[in-house]
Amino acid sequence: MKLLLAYQPPYDWPAMLGFLSARAIAGLETVADGAYSRSIDLKGMHGSFSIRPAKSDALELTLDFPDPSAVPDIVASVRRMFDLDAELAPIHRHLALDPLMARLIAERPGLRVPGAWDGLELAIRAVLGQQITVAAAIRLAGKLVAQYGVPLGKPLAGLSHVFPTADVLAQADLAALGMPKSRGRTLSGVAQSLLDDPRLFEPGREGGVARLLALHGIGDWTAQYIALRQLREMDGFPNGDVGLVNALAALEGGPVTAKQLLLRAQAWRPYRGYAAQVLWTSLSRVD
Repeated sequence: MKLLLAYQPPYDWPAMLGFLSARAIAGLETVADGAYSRSIDLKGMHGSFSIRPAKSDALELTLDFPDPSAVPDIVASVRRMFDLDAELAPIHRHLALDPLMARLIAERPGLRVPGAWDGLELAIRAVLGQQITVAAAIRLAGKLVAQYGVPLGKPLAGLSHVFPTADVLAQADLAALGMPKSRGRTLSGVAQSLLDDPRLFEPGREGGVARLLALHGIGDWTAQYIALRQLREMDGFPNGDVGLVNALAALEGGPVTAKQLLLRAQAWRPYRGYAAQVLWTSLSRVD
């Protein structure tokens, strides 16, 4: 099944694809020939999708899923994941009051905030990424998917498994994958918390960051990262993120502390999440 998902231009697809490519988990996701593909699990049913730019102001979604009645829910999730409903004009007007943001936005006016297909998956990614590089976190995630994920019924090129379910991860000894025991306990605890509260990662629900901070092993950086990419809070801001600090330091031509970054970001409210994406992209210079 092919569907066109319209958006209001501009849309910086190379930047979106670059972000996802750097974080693609082996067996779960692929980026090739200008398209992003992944396996999906919805209410216990498995499938996959691939998405790429269309000729019009739209992305072309190619969906393989056994239940046609699930298509509206899948489309809604994909639209959130690729930030297709963002109204960039008011966001950019506000951020451009900062001359640095004005310059960066003028260079790349179509930046969106990459979302996530699934809240548990995004939370696991965020915890795995605590205090290690993106590449190291993705390697661990690949091991987790290979060991605990369910094999995809119709494997595609590069796609072999769906992400592990909460009940499996809640019982697993994840430290055996090669991480500190405390982090393994945090991962299992997050999965158990989702079993206890199935709405834990639901976008738009009040008090999302507070609920995340109440979880064992979830600090402010992790909670804000999940809030930005999964809860879709436009003001989510992972303060202290090394990439954000380094980006601002490089752009300003001098050392920057996490505290200075946080103070600078106050002027970007309530769109700090979009400012963060602008800064992250300035580091990669995706073309």
